[in-house]
Amino acid sequence: MQITLQSRGDGADIARMECPACGHGLSPLAVGDLTVDTCDGGCGGIWFDHYELRKVDEPSETLGSSLLDIPRDSSVVVDPSKRYVCPSCTDDVVMVRHFWSVKRETTIDECPECEGIFLDAGELARIRAEFPSEAAKHAAADMYFAQAADPTFDAARAADRLGPHVGETAPPAI
Repeated sequence: MQITLQSRGDGADIARMECPACGHGLSPLAVGDLTVDTCDGGCGGIWFDHYELRKVDEPSETLGSSLLDIPRDSSVVVDPSKRYVCPSCTDDVVMVRHFWSVKRETTIDECPECEGIFLDAGELARIRAEFPSEAAKHAAADMYFAQAADPTFDAARAADRLGPHVGETAPPAI
């Protein structure tokens, strides 16, 4: 597999994106038909535009293995408590930090506006290790929601079958 750094041009109308974690410039990296922005020589983070991460999040997706070892500067220290600002949006949108999956093992930073995702160094490897396939990920989500939500819904359905609650009137009979 060939990996090439691509220049997106030096024109005045093209702003260079900066890494939300360390401020280093992000460099475009083409891997197959996918181009992501990497903090090559900085913290080693990766910026994925909307839906790009889904192309490399499973071990069977070979493009992803090319992104596991982005060169980084060991002297760059990232503050894990820092809230990141989206490197793509121009209006300082603060990204939302949340878990990647129901396993709650890996946190990601996602822009609520453009839906891009920033991964700190090592997070892509952890994401790829969580599930062997998309089917396994969906099965885990189904099981999680069955355990978390079904008891609540079952209780609500049971309460509805018991009739009106104290202080409520029964609906008119049809």
